[in-house]
Amino acid sequence: MNPPQLATRLDLTMAPDDRRTVIKLFVPGEDAQLVQNRASGLIERILQLDEEQIGRMLEEVLSRFAGRHHDLTGVFAHHYELVSHRVPAEIELSPAARTLIGAYFSHEYSVEAAALCNPSMVPHPDQSDMRAGELRAAISLRQIGEGHISSIGFATAILGPGPQIQLEDRGGPLMIGQRVGAKHLLEQLAAGLADAEMDNEASAYVLSALPDRYDDEEFEDVLGHLPSELMSRPTTQETLEVIRRIVSADYAVAFPCTVGLDQRVLWPSTPAESNGMEDARFVQEIEPDGRIIYHATYTAYDGRQIGGRRVTTRDLRHFEVTALYGPAARNKGMALFPRPVGGRRLALCRSDGETLGLTVLDEQNRWQPAEPLLLPHRGWDLIQVGNCGSPVETEAGWLVLTHGVGPMRRYAIGAMLLDLDHPERVLADLPAGLLEPDEEEREGYVPNVLYSCGGLLHDGMFWLPYGASDVRVGFACIELDRLLEAMVPVQH
Repeated sequence: MNPPQLATRLDLTMAPDDRRTVIKLFVPGEDAQLVQNRASGLIERILQLDEEQIGRMLEEVLSRFAGRHHDLTGVFAHHYELVSHRVPAEIELSPAARTLIGAYFSHEYSVEAAALCNPSMVPHPDQSDMRAGELRAAISLRQIGEGHISSIGFATAILGPGPQIQLEDRGGPLMIGQRVGAKHLLEQLAAGLADAEMDNEASAYVLSALPDRYDDEEFEDVLGHLPSELMSRPTTQETLEVIRRIVSADYAVAFPCTVGLDQRVLWPSTPAESNGMEDARFVQEIEPDGRIIYHATYTAYDGRQIGGRRVTTRDLRHFEVTALYGPAARNKGMALFPRPVGGRRLALCRSDGETLGLTVLDEQNRWQPAEPLLLPHRGWDLIQVGNCGSPVETEAGWLVLTHGVGPMRRYAIGAMLLDLDHPERVLADLPAGLLEPDEEEREGYVPNVLYSCGGLLHDGMFWLPYGASDVRVGFACIELDRLLEAMVPVQH
């Protein structure tokens, strides 16, 4: 099925590295879902140590983990603060004792211990020191650790000149993004309330009292001044719980400028994504004023339900996360167009679980029901079809890398072309698959799967990173002209 002359696999793979760890809060007993919390007992035992023992043990911990993490003592101090309410108020602890308690309530988590897969690729914000024919690219990665928890990591590569790629070093300690004050959007709250079918006097009052952009303090101030007549209504408490849940889904994280892109980890920060942030599809947009901004969509998973999320960043250092709303946002795999088309914000989606469709963002910030673009109709994609990242603009049309699922849940990558001005019109389709798992790629954590979350165009080539059986990342390049020539026009 695969035309080998179109896609050239590059001699480079990325394998999961279990040495890449972050520090997480550890509370004995809670991870095992025991009825009784063991934190107080642990703190009581630590308090029995004398200062000499505390100093010696802390020195051993710092020596053992030095160089593996950014600001190790700062993380321990933060974790101490999270459990400090369990220390009797009359006890005055030394700085060393507080730090040691923080160490006991910490543990390392290997973010790639299980798998590394499903990359997307965009131009890096820093193109300094590039030679002719080179492009620095930023690669997002789905990294999977213990408990199948997914987070978003990054890598950097140099593309070109010609069909060559070089990965930059991924060494060094990792850091989870630090929560910073988010500026919430009123239109997001309105969209969330519409999705929840929540329309009453309390919700209307809150929407009217908040500015277009507001922070957490302004939000709490409005809720704190809700009129007593509304507070006494039987539906108000439920309404306020829904409002809080909607607002808390949106947040922001940032990294110090001294922490390189390859060391940054976007880690689950809300209950809705507690079991993973899956399959981020990054895309670069150039705004009318020439400024660059990056968007991404990903799937938040809490262990039972999924939800669409959007990431916005200008520098891949400060990230704002917002929820996606509307009928088309209720499944996996949304991919944003890199610019408005005819004044419309568009995205690819698979809201019915099996059909690749086109959706538009309405004035209420909700993604509307999708218009079908591609249906399962060939032997290798009869189970479902979807996108492999955001559309890429070419002179011939919007190039869309697709995926199809066939017998034995085997994933392969295909391609199609959409009209530039009317993307709901399919111009051409690749009759056979572009890439399918070879004998080595078919083995892994999830066998028989090739999947990508997006590539980019550079120097006449389409560069495609892809996950192979959810255990490693491979790379391929395709001459754009040859790919377009291989497509078959669609008869309307």
